[in-house]
Amino acid sequence: MTSFRRRLRRPVLLGPSAAVLLLAAAGCSTTDTHASITVPTPTPEAAAYCRALHKELPKTVAGQERNDPGPKSELTAGWGDGAIVLRCGVPRPAKMDDSQSKAVDADGVNWLLEQRDDAGPRFTTTYRKAYVEVTLGSEYAHDITPLSAFAAPVKKTVPDSL
Repeated sequence: MTSFRRRLRRPVLLGPSAAVLLLAAAGCSTTDTHASITVPTPTPEAAAYCRALHKELPKTVAGQERNDPGPKSELTAGWGDGAIVLRCGVPRPAKMDDSQSKAVDADGVNWLLEQRDDAGPRFTTTYRKAYVEVTLGSEYAHDITPLSAFAAPVKKTVPDSL
């Protein structure tokens, strides 16, 4: 009778333990290490500018390696683990109609600045035929240096709208 109890207990004791280990391993592993973002849906004209921009984007920005978020698209790019994310062909931000909005110039490209709650800043190009949005992680809350890396590619591929 003792051996019968051991046989019954053994699956009961090992079954849940094995299930817990399996669930823990499944929760810790992933096949997609990239962040996920919403891909913009620009006009065909803006999409053409965005595709050209995508080809010109740098491999590193502010010391962060390129690590594009999913889903894969020529309208999005990223550096680091979501520290810097670019989306091209976004809609014109409503904040651009606010005369009190703040803007910054980074090497000849003008950007609308939007401070986000509990996140780093978001910048959107102004006076361009396609709107390019760059979001920065909290570590860049007071640093617009990463925008300089996008100035030459934006000027080369996305014409002024003026």
